[in-house]
Amino acid sequence: MKKTLKTIFKKKGVEKITMLTAYDALFAKLASQADIDIILIGDSVGNTILGYDSTVPVTIDDMVHHTAAVARAKPDSLVLSDVPFGVAHFGFDKILHDCRRLLQEGGAEAVKIEGGKKMAETISKLVSAGIAVMGHIGLEPQQILRLGGYRKFGKTDEERAAILEDAKALEAAGAFALLLEMTDSQTAKLVTESVSIPTIGIGSGADCDGQVLVCADLLGLTERAPSFAKKYANLREEIISAYKAYAGDVKSGKYPENK
Repeated sequence: MKKTLKTIFKKKGVEKITMLTAYDALFAKLASQADIDIILIGDSVGNTILGYDSTVPVTIDDMVHHTAAVARAKPDSLVLSDVPFGVAHFGFDKILHDCRRLLQEGGAEAVKIEGGKKMAETISKLVSAGIAVMGHIGLEPQQILRLGGYRKFGKTDEERAAILEDAKALEAAGAFALLLEMTDSQTAKLVTESVSIPTIGIGSGADCDGQVLVCADLLGLTERAPSFAKKYANLREEIISAYKAYAGDVKSGKYPENK
C-alpha cells in the first residue's frame, strides 16, 4: 500500500517509522519491497555515490537527477528529497523554484530542509504553496565547514532548550515531521514528547518515532560508517569476492562457458 503523509502521521505513538536512503531505481525498488515507510534521496549521495568528502558540493541538479531515478521505480514508500547546501537560504522565489523542480521534475512527494527556527518562515511559505516539508535539526551536515567536524548536539541545557525551540517553531510552521540527527537521546525524547508531529532519529537514541539509516552503512558497503549505524550485512566483502571470482574465471577461461 502506498505510503502518504497521512500514513506517516498516524504512526506517531503507535508504530515506529522506518526510513532509508536510496539514490537510484534499483535500491528504491528493494526498499519498497521491504515495506520501508520513507525513502530519502539524501544529499548523502555526495559521500556515498558521487565521491565527495561531504554533502556541501551536491547541487540541485544532482538531487533532481537522483530523485527522478528513485521515483521511476514507483515505490510504495513516501519519496522524500533533500534540499541541498545553500538552496534554502536564497530568496523565497529561488527556493520555491528549486523545490518545485524536486517535485515536478524529480517526482518527490516531500522535501527535507536543514535548519531550525530560522527556517520556519520559509517552511511556512513552502507549505502554503503546497509543498510538504520535513524539518532537520540537531546536527546539520550542510554546516560541516562552519562546525569543523561532527558532534552530538543537545547535551547542555542551553542546547537542549534551543533544539526544543527549533522543533516547536518548525511544527508551528507546518512541517509534517522532524529529523533529529546526532541529538542527545534525552533531548530527542523530550522533543518527541513535546511535538505532535513524528520525529525520525539518526544517531539520536531509541525514543524517536522512527529511525533512518544510509543504505550503504546498513548494507556494509561503507568503509568507515558512523558509530551509531548498525551493519545488517557485509556486502562490501561479498561484492569484492564476487568480482575477484569473475575476474579469475575470465582469466582462466572458465567464463563464459561454451554452450
